[in-house]
This record gives sequence, C-alpha cells and structure tokens, in this order.
Amino acid sequence: MKNKKLFGTDGIRGRVDVWPMTPEFILKIGKVLAHVLHKEKERRVFIAKDTRKSGDVLEAALAAGLASEGVDILLGGIIPTPGVAYLTREYKITSGVVISASHNPYQDNGLKFFGPDGFKLSDRTEKEIEEMILSRETDLPRITEGWGRIQRDREAKTLYLEFLKQTIPPSIDLRGLKVVTDCANGALSEIIPLLFDELGLEVIPIHCHPDGRNINLCCGALHPEGASEVVKEMGADIGFAFDGDGDRVIAIDEKGKIVDGDRIMAILAKSMKEKGELKGDLVITTLMSNLGLELCFRGMGISMIRTKVGDRYVLEEMQRQGAVLGGEQSGHIILLNESTTGDGTLTALKLLSTMTFSNTPLSELAKIMEPIPQILLNIKVKDKLPLEEIEKIQKAITDIENELGSEGRVLVRYSGTEPLCRIMIEGLSEERISLLAHQLAETIEKEIDHAVLGVLNETQD
Repeated sequence: MKNKKLFGTDGIRGRVDVWPMTPEFILKIGKVLAHVLHKEKERRVFIAKDTRKSGDVLEAALAAGLASEGVDILLGGIIPTPGVAYLTREYKITSGVVISASHNPYQDNGLKFFGPDGFKLSDRTEKEIEEMILSRETDLPRITEGWGRIQRDREAKTLYLEFLKQTIPPSIDLRGLKVVTDCANGALSEIIPLLFDELGLEVIPIHCHPDGRNINLCCGALHPEGASEVVKEMGADIGFAFDGDGDRVIAIDEKGKIVDGDRIMAILAKSMKEKGELKGDLVITTLMSNLGLELCFRGMGISMIRTKVGDRYVLEEMQRQGAVLGGEQSGHIILLNESTTGDGTLTALKLLSTMTFSNTPLSELAKIMEPIPQILLNIKVKDKLPLEEIEKIQKAITDIENELGSEGRVLVRYSGTEPLCRIMIEGLSEERISLLAHQLAETIEKEIDHAVLGVLNETQD
C-alpha cells in the first residue's frame, strides 16, 4: 500500500466499494483522523454529506471510527461543502468533513476535510494522515478509554441560511426577480429554493429531487443547457446551475446564454473595484481561465495571477498575495472576505446584488469580457503516465504551440479527481483549434496506450 496515493487535489475520492471508498477503510480514516487531532483539548468533528446513496454508510463508518477514539461527532445531514466550511469555523470546532465527490456521478464518493479556521486541511496535514494510514498494516493503538458521542445537529442548515442572508447589503432588494435554480439533485436541493423564497425571489426550481442516484445526472453546473432552456421558456431574469456539493455555480443570462466562471469573475471584479473592495486590484485564476479574461482585466487596470488547476491552489495564492477574489472557469468562485472556500450560493447572491445595484441585466454585465475561442476535451485514461516523458505527445504539443504563437495557448494535464486527461486549446480560429484539439487527443490516446503496453512488457520481462 506504500506506493498508493490517498489524497488528490480535492481530498479523497473514488468509486464506491472500491479502495479507498469502502466502509472498512473509511472507518480506519476516522481512527487516524482522531489520532491527528489528539493534541486538541476538545476534539469535536462536524460531518455532513451530499445526496449520494452511499453517503449514509460512509457517514456511519467515519463517525464510528472517530467516536471509537473519543471524538465527539455532530452530524449535519445534507449540507453543501461551503456550509461545512462556514459551520466548522462558526462552531469553533476541531474539524469538518464533507462526504461528497462534488461534480462526479453518484457511483463515486469522497471526503473533504476542513480545519477549525474553515480552510481545507494543509498539504502537510493531509500528508500526515496519508502516511499514517498507508504505512501501517495494523490498527493504531487506542488513545483513549472512552468513546465519543454522536449527535444530530438540527440547527446547522438554518445557521448557514442566516449567514447567506446577511451577506446581502441592506440597501439591496431582490424581491420580484424571476430565477431558475438547477440544484443538480445535490446538497442544495432544499436550501436554494428555501433561501430564494425567503428573499422574495420568484423561484423556478429544477433538478431539486434527489433519489440517491441522480446527483449531477445530465444537470447542474456540468450541464447548464437544461437551465438555459427553462430560463428562455419561463422568461426568467437569470438562471443558476450548481454542482452536487454546492461549491460551484454557472449562471445563465435572461436570453439563455451561459455565463461561466471567467465572466462571473469579470463582473464581480469590476463591481468590487468600483466600490473599493478589490484589494490590490488583483484576481487569482488558473491556467484554464480564458485569455479573454486576462485582456479584460488588463483593460480595467486589474492584475491577474494564474495558478495550477484546482481551487485549493487558487486559495493558497490568494492568501499568499492578499487577494480577496479568485476562482476557476468551472464556477468555483472564492470571495475571501466572506468565505474560506468556493461557495456557489454566495456567488449567486453576489451576482443578483450586482444586477440589482446597477439595474442592469446579466447579458449586459457579461459583455465586459469577450472570450477567445477555446476548445476543451476530456480523454478517459486507465493510467496517468507522466506526459512529459512521452516524446510524441510533447512533440505534438510543441507543434501546436509553434503554430499558434502568441495568439493562442495549449494546456494538457491530468484531472486531479477523475481518470481523465484534459486538453485545452485557445486560438483565434475556432474551426482550426477544434481540429488541432481532436488530433492531439488521438495522439495522446494512442501514445498512452503504447506507453502502458511498454511498461507492462518491461514488468513481465
């Protein structure tokens, strides 16, 4: 087990009932987490989950592992990831854990960990947990004689709702806006319709009926086209498509046009700069953000720093630079003055407030940024061999970079949470970059297969 890796770019994730997402192993993770927390005077952990059918069993296993080592447990039920981050901080609790695989299908599940400050655990702490688990074949010695208590927290959802409501300035009145909300049959399925109704919005909820198997299924932030159609049919002012655990959002304007994370950041950055709220006139994004966003910010006198893909890297750079706004094209938006992680609901409220304050529809606000044509492709892979060591793949990438020159970009990387290789190409001609992307995808599929076969042959020799 020593050669295995437990943590990805966003906690632990995998196929249910396959290592590491088995009840037996999750129980072990609970015990190890208890050992990592043993130096704390009062050890309490808040646990919540999304709507996957596997969540109940994994919740029971994790709680049992922690409680067996003397840790008290609060079970929050179905709460979005940013809600857990907020409540962990609000309760001044030792740690918070979300049982979720975010935008993945229901067959997957995972664990995300938060510290008492509401931020995701540091790389150092994750490594400590990982090494403690993977380096031991036997159980850890007991660190306490007594067991912890497991209690249900029936106030958690209400507290998170109250926090969200108080982020809206008193001068902003959202009443009467017609809003489509696609909750991806996930953790926001109850919270969003309730919150928006309490704020006086005319809510048109879709995909808010989880059955344990339909989370993210052809809906939500990965498939905003469904919400787009409903916006047009119902004459709504705006639409929002969230993901399964509620940490990302994609917006839809009143004409049904998709407004992704890049455009959302452009809109919010402009509004914050005008109000003197954009600290350092700086926004942190990732390598995936469109070149058009960079040009947009340059025109507004806003600096932009790119990081590796993953909201944890965005957050780390925000903290390093003292920035208050950052995010990803995929809809993870971090508003560090009010939240410690991406919060789809908070982002939606900020967009609604900006529309209302400026008395401007989203379609007009979104014109601030003109994206350069961009093609995104995903290739399923069984093995993530180092791409930089496969000569023909590197040559293909270099050839495309030479052709595009300064008028385009190429990015090829493995997903940190799924068995995928992702290709992104930008350029002035959409037709040309589409052809280049598909040619590159064919090369990558072919060369990875050859490389895997070569490794197998070497192993068998």
